Order: sequence, then C-alpha cells, then structure tokens
Amino acid sequence: MLRITVRQEPVLTMLELEGKLAGDWVAELERCWREATAAPNARPIRVHLRTVSFIDRAGRALLAEMHRQGAELVASGCMTRAIVAEITGVERSSGCNTSTVSKSKKHSFFFFLFLLALVGFRPAAHAQEQSPLRLTLEDAVRLALKQNPQVQIAILNVAQSGQDQAIARAALLPQAQLAVSDAVIRGNLETNFGRRLPGVPQHVGPFQVFQAGPQFSTPVFDLTLWRRWQASRQGVRASAADRQSVREQIALLVVSQYLSSLRAGADVRAAQSRVDLAQALYDQAADLQKSGVGTGIDTLRANVELQNEKQRLIVAETGRKTSMYGLVRLLNLDPRQTVELANELSFFETPESRAEQSLERAYATRPEMQALVARERAAYQQKRAASGSRLPALRFGGGWSYQGISATTGIPVYEYQVGAEMPLFTGGRIHAEITRAELELKKIAQERDDLRNQIALEVKIAVASLDSARNEVQVANLGVELAQEEVIQARDRFRAGVANNIEVISAQDALARANDNQIAALFRYNQARADLARSIGQMESLYTK
Repeated sequence: MLRITVRQEPVLTMLELEGKLAGDWVAELERCWREATAAPNARPIRVHLRTVSFIDRAGRALLAEMHRQGAELVASGCMTRAIVAEITGVERSSGCNTSTVSKSKKHSFFFFLFLLALVGFRPAAHAQEQSPLRLTLEDAVRLALKQNPQVQIAILNVAQSGQDQAIARAALLPQAQLAVSDAVIRGNLETNFGRRLPGVPQHVGPFQVFQAGPQFSTPVFDLTLWRRWQASRQGVRASAADRQSVREQIALLVVSQYLSSLRAGADVRAAQSRVDLAQALYDQAADLQKSGVGTGIDTLRANVELQNEKQRLIVAETGRKTSMYGLVRLLNLDPRQTVELANELSFFETPESRAEQSLERAYATRPEMQALVARERAAYQQKRAASGSRLPALRFGGGWSYQGISATTGIPVYEYQVGAEMPLFTGGRIHAEITRAELELKKIAQERDDLRNQIALEVKIAVASLDSARNEVQVANLGVELAQEEVIQARDRFRAGVANNIEVISAQDALARANDNQIAALFRYNQARADLARSIGQMESLYTK
C-alpha cells in the first residue's frame, strides 16, 4: 500500500510517498501528478521518496517520466538513492555507511553547525515546523477522496473483485501443466490374486519407470462455469458502485466537517466581537461612574456581561480546535499538520428543487441503487449456474509424454480423450444452491424497496430543509441588523443618562442570539445543499468541479 500526501508549499507542490510504489498505486501516483501539473496554478513538482520501501519496474518508469517533465526526485537510503541516481544520471556516492565519511567532510559538517549556531539558527526546530495547509472546500474534498483510508479500502475491494473475475474466467480457458516423474516400483503378485500361484514368482521388480511431458485439459461445454463468470462480472460492477458510494459518503462527511469548522470559526469571530463590545460598554460604564453620572451597579452589570462573553469565547475557541482536529482526521493528514480554511459561511442562491424531479434523479444516479442492481444480476446468474449444473459438462483433455524404464530408453506416448459428465444424484446440493440463489434474489428485492423508501425520505427531507434554511437566512440577516440597531440606540440612551445599562445588557444578549441564529442559519443552508446533493448521488460532482 502507498500513502500519497499532496502539500502545497509557497513555491512548489510536494508529493510525499510512504510505502510501496507498485501495482495499482503506480497509476494512482500518476493521476495525482497529472492533476497537480494540470492545475491552473501549477507549481514545480518535488517528489519525496524518503519513506518508500519498494519500487517496481512500472514505478521506476513513472518516476523517470516525471523527472523528464521537470519533477524533482528527493531520496535517502541506498535503494531509493540508487534508483534516483539511475533515473537522473547523477553518480551516487560510493557507499551508504556513514562511517566511511572522510575527516575533511566531518570537519566541514562541524564547521557548518558552528556557523548555524553563531547566526542563531535552530535547524531541528525549523525542520519539524510545517507551514499551514490552506484548503478550500473543493480542495478538502479532493484530498479526502485521494487518501482517506475508507476510499483506499474501496479501491482495493474493486481490485479484489477484478481478480475474482479473472479466476472465474480462468476456469473457462485451457489448462496445461508439465509433469516429470521417475519412480522405482516393486509389486507383490499375491495381493492381486489373493493366494500364492505355483510356479509364479511372489513379486515383480524392482523396475524403474520414467515419464515426462505436458498434460492439458479444457472445457468444451460447461454452463455452470460460464454463468459463474457472468456473475463475477456483475460482482465487479457492484464493487465499483460500492466504491462510488463510499466516495459520496466521504465527500459528505468532509463537507459537513468543513462546514462545522467554518461555523466554529464564525462563532469565534462573533464571540470575539461581543467581547470587544462588552469591553467597550464596561469601559463606558466605568467612565460614567467616575464622572458621577453612572452608578456602581451599572459598572458591575457591565463587568458580569464582559466575563460571560469571555467565557463564551473560550468555549467557541475550543469548539473550533476540536472541529479542525476532526477535519484533519478525515483528510488523513499528519496529526501535526495545521489546516487553514479558505472559505467562509455564505449564502449561495440555488434554484428551488421539486421533490418529484429530485426523487427520479436519485433513483437513477444513487450508487447504492446501482450496486443493488448489479448484485441482483449476479444472484440471477448464480441461480442459472446452479440450474446449469444439471446438464452434461463436456471436457477435452490429454497429454504427450516421454516414457520408459529409464531416461535413456523411453519412447513418445500420448493420450487424448473427450469426457462427458452429468450428475445423477448430488444429495440435494443443486436444489439447495438454486433455493439459496432464489432467497438471495428475494432479499435483494426487499433491500431495494427499503432503499427506495430511504432515498425518498432523504430527498424529501433535504428539499424541505433547503427551502426552510433559505428563508431562515433571510430572517436571520434581518434579525442581526435589528439587533445591531437596538445596541446602538440602547448605548446612546445609556450615555445620555436616559436609561441604565439594563437596556444595553438586554440589547447585547439580543445581538448575541441574532449572531448565533445567523451563523446557524447559514450552516443549515449549506448543510442542506450538501444533503440534497448526497441524496441524489451528486456529491462528488458538485464539490469537486
């Protein structure tokens, strides 16, 4: 397995590889490299091979092609350095053991460390520091679809289904093998007749038998094998649909976590704004008390409100950190990697959706439905395979060999045969296989009905939530404007001495609720868009375009 981490540095794009660069992972690395070079803001590519443990021939060819097109290859260790030297044509060092370093090189190294100490560098600390990874929502979804473990497992499941299909296909193709034997045989003739025969020796041999040659066999007519191969083809399609379902689910989780992080960040900014306002009102109350216009209770109330807002700010900051940790986990990044969000919660005007149209679209595009259809076809082919096992199976086989009493006295011999097999009594096995396939078909039918009802529920809820959230955003925006106006008027009345700061505190609480309502409304609207896209099977296409 190969882990590919894409890092956007200020001046280059870094591809960090960990594991084995072999098999299907070569194509995955090529896809990541092509996407990085085809991006509008493409930067120079640097490939880190420091933690690569194995590279096959296809991997070497890909690295060579990447180097020819300008990618920089960075390696450490005997194996990877030798491969990079072979690709780049740069002569590598004569040995890998650090004990062979010359004294002059050691002196240069210590002199370099001395210079770093003089100018105040801290190389170890800076080497461990990682610049923040700034991600848009689309970047986060793409990154998760590349390296999330669940997506990688789904890819491996598809590859495994492909090998199952290859195994089923191999049963339909000719099989050949080479057999060589050299045996020494001594037999007891009395065991063949059950008694001693007068004048006949008790045993024959020992004598040597040598035989060498190819043997082959191939099915001529076998419906069971053919139907099983057809069922394995449907299994590949079901695995591919399951992979797409996993990608859709991971995309939804990443979008939801990203939106939650945006909401947490908005909560922090709103809390900080309320702290600043509470601090200003506390300072105003304290100044009025000093000038003899205000009272101590007004200053005390303002101070209590300030401390409450500071506590809310602490809670909001903790929630933001926790949400960002969850996003890093979904993206399968280094736990020490910090992430910055490039988007903000905002309102995207979307056309109104009708539940009926969305429902028909969901039935046609949801990968779960496609997987069930493929499994139903596979179960139908398994039933036909079980039924076909009642028919005769025709096979052709034979072989040629060099046979003799020793390796030097043999002659060519051969054998060819056509055989037909037809089951007469199988102890109820065929009937049980057919019944099991029928039960599987009935189970899939029930699962399909349940899935259709589940999709209908998800689509209707998503459409209703989206319409409701669209209206919530409009109401919440108006509420924030009114609450801000209320704070301004209450503050002016308190400054003029017309009212105490109870009105100001009430206005502050109203503004806090309005801000929370606005943030929650924007979050619910964006989440409803994501839920609708997921319900109709368009999650990846919407958030990676």
